[in-house]
Amino acid sequence: MGAPLLLLPLVLLAGQSSGALPGVSVPQAVNLWKLNQAAAAASRATTPRGLLVQAPQDALSYTEEPPEFPAQYLTQPLDHFSNDSHTFEQRYWINTRHYKPGTNAPVIVLDGGETSGEDRIPFLDTGIVEILAHATGGVGVVLEHRYYGTSMPVENLTTDSLRWLNNDQAAADSAYFMSNVKFTGIEEDLTAPNAPWIYYGGSYAGARAAHMRVIYPDLVYGAIASSGVTHAAIQNWEYMDIIRRAAEPECSSNIQSAIETIDTVLSIPHLRIVLKRLFGLEELVHDDDFASLLESPMGYWQGKNWDPSVGSTKFEEFCDVLAKPPTGSELTALSDGMSYDELTGTMSLPGGLNVPLVVYNYAQYVKEHFVSMCPEGFSVEDCFGTYDDARYHDTTVEDTWRLWLFQVCTEWGYFMTAPPEGHPRIISRRLTLEYESKICRQAFEPGKHFIVPSMPNITAVNALGDFTIAADRLAIIDGEVDPWRPDTPHSEYAPDRLDTILRPFKLIPGGVHHYDEYGLRDLSAEPPEIEKIHREMIEFVTAWLEEWEPPKSA
Repeated sequence: MGAPLLLLPLVLLAGQSSGALPGVSVPQAVNLWKLNQAAAAASRATTPRGLLVQAPQDALSYTEEPPEFPAQYLTQPLDHFSNDSHTFEQRYWINTRHYKPGTNAPVIVLDGGETSGEDRIPFLDTGIVEILAHATGGVGVVLEHRYYGTSMPVENLTTDSLRWLNNDQAAADSAYFMSNVKFTGIEEDLTAPNAPWIYYGGSYAGARAAHMRVIYPDLVYGAIASSGVTHAAIQNWEYMDIIRRAAEPECSSNIQSAIETIDTVLSIPHLRIVLKRLFGLEELVHDDDFASLLESPMGYWQGKNWDPSVGSTKFEEFCDVLAKPPTGSELTALSDGMSYDELTGTMSLPGGLNVPLVVYNYAQYVKEHFVSMCPEGFSVEDCFGTYDDARYHDTTVEDTWRLWLFQVCTEWGYFMTAPPEGHPRIISRRLTLEYESKICRQAFEPGKHFIVPSMPNITAVNALGDFTIAADRLAIIDGEVDPWRPDTPHSEYAPDRLDTILRPFKLIPGGVHHYDEYGLRDLSAEPPEIEKIHREMIEFVTAWLEEWEPPKSA
């Protein structure tokens, strides 16, 4: 047995953004986060400083800020709803290259969401902020969310220290920022409501954009919620079901077949260890930990993007592996007691277990891409087990995995459980609500001032509008095959609505997660469906601005 995994060095993995809502089992996502940080310790020293590197799940990330967008700070109250005098510095960046003073120019603010704001700087440069600022002569802003990046208001991440990380405080931060910020080099008063502010966000930040328009209508003149998860849910089995339905049919069928076989074998006591050995995970004690690691490749779907410089093709690569027949060299290299029957398409394993070839291929993929992450000297239980409470007790500010998890456990939910009994599935039925949510109890011990609820208070989110959230100058934009679509106003559970200039309601064909947030300087070089949505966004934002009038008091 190796040393506890938490003793591995924790450093930021260059280019690995945490900005996308996680698309895998929460406990295993934390394990993979820790392994990524450990692996980066060796590679970071050889990464050239200032290099623009690819983030597989979200925006591009700069290892150093580009000179055009230096970080700036605004002093914020730690608690907007008490007389507490504690403050923190909230970081932001601005793009003034298109600003036209004296023209009622808007401020286009992009909410940083659940990641370091540095991960959003590319949107200030070539993405949606640049596109809208260029079209309107406005100022572009990226605003970092409290507790993320360097906008850290506390010295540790204990339960008590995290109690100000909630929807109300974050929304109040944005309102205070809009009302008080003075932009360097700009003499004109661009605070809200003296100037029109257009609030943009994608994913969790997309929900925040919609909420800001509803909570602070006098400050937020218009808002765009891209893939905005305005519906919070305890269980989120629909996420994987979108992938099941949208994936290439053969791949979807292969995954379903493999998972059905795996679940069946795990129920046979004398064969379950034989199966886990095939995956290199025979020492992993709990079968639900085993099942949750097998879910990990599904997270690649969310990494798909129309821009090849950003998007990941790993899901397609996983599908190719599942479907490939064994080569002669691979058959020769089979271990003793293992053979392939070409007629039946099955692999015979030691111990009397026969599995379809797709299960064997799945196992080889998991061994190569996930089990291999476990460092020498550590057991797979050290790396992928989730039942040792002590591994979740570190509370330094470097343990940033605790941030979004705290929000999950207190207000948002989204536990990735198996679908209801009898429903087709691409993940194991062993992924229960009890398993997925236990990390909330493990990671957040009761504090003196705050106790994490037994289940998230999703009413705090859904009371703001849920599936039917709507307002004038609130645009809803979603992706057709976004796995988060079931939690947006484009969900199949939500009523349909009209698409108008005043209340845009748009679905990007073939789109995955906040596809409109990414962009090129030359819109005509974008894929047709992306150029179309960008031109539509320019159209409705400029139409909104034509109707804007300064407050009479101003």
